[in-house]
Amino acid sequence: MKKIIIATEYITLGQFLKYVNAVDSGAIAKIVILEGQVLVNDEVETRRGKKLRDGDRISFDGIDYIVRNED
Repeated sequence: MKKIIIATEYITLGQFLKYVNAVDSGAIAKIVILEGQVLVNDEVETRRGKKLRDGDRISFDGIDYIVRNED
């Protein structure tokens, strides 16, 4: 599982996928999210504006991530 450090309180799911280079653009992020290819905390998430906070787990394309705050 890859630990991803963020400096803010939260990051949206669409921003997150771009931040970790899982997708090349916001348009692609929107598509993969709407198609149900992304799991957040073991559940399919179809909202690209979903706020990810410290401790949230994301799974996409066979890779697992966990969000951690910078502090």
